[in-house]
Amino acid sequence: MTSEAPTRAYRRLSVEERRSQLLEAALSLFAHRAPEEVSLDDVAEAAGVSRPLVYRYFPGGKQQLYEAALRSAAEELEHCFAEPPEGPLTQRLSRALDRYLAFVDQHDAGFSALLQGGSVVETSRTTAIVDGVRRAAAEHILDHLAVDDPGPRLRMTVRMWITAVEAASLIWLDEDKEPPLDELRDWLVEQFVAALAATAGRDPQAAGVVRAALALETADGVVGTMARRVLPLIGDAARLL
Repeated sequence: MTSEAPTRAYRRLSVEERRSQLLEAALSLFAHRAPEEVSLDDVAEAAGVSRPLVYRYFPGGKQQLYEAALRSAAEELEHCFAEPPEGPLTQRLSRALDRYLAFVDQHDAGFSALLQGGSVVETSRTTAIVDGVRRAAAEHILDHLAVDDPGPRLRMTVRMWITAVEAASLIWLDEDKEPPLDELRDWLVEQFVAALAATAGRDPQAAGVVRAALALETADGVVGTMARRVLPLIGDAARLL
């Protein structure tokens, strides 16, 4: 009497499932290494498949795989800023930043390679993908400001802040992830409030946005805490009035 060797359960993946598996493996590698340091053999090994299988799904080779992985990461980042238009503006921004900064933290050193360019595999297409993330994030923020037709000053303020968030994220990684994420998040929200207030001094539309936003804020919220911290420092400016 012979005993049958145990067989491992096997399920054939659909085309979409297999493609998602390969993209997940590639993103995991790109999260910690620059794209030029990742080979198709590395992706195949990480996914537990053969190199020809990777080519079957990405016949354009590493460039096609990188662009597909970049689009996947871009979609995830774009969704970070999607937030229901309810409650104080600073709370909505805080929740969006929590998701964005969590992505930065999880992708660690690969964040620069994935979203900031500077790679030998960078092309006009990859640049367009990255720029699309910035524009989508700006549109989400403008939606939160509830302005039907934002003018150039307001749009510039929002886009400048998105750039500041990206730069702060890279610096945070370079500074061994200091300060703590919750402090970095609050700091970035405060910077948005400050930038918006500065624009409001020149732009009636931004002034209306600030008034509407402040009406929903609470004394123990970001703006109230910021006011108590900052106003004493600039109290001497009253003599200039």
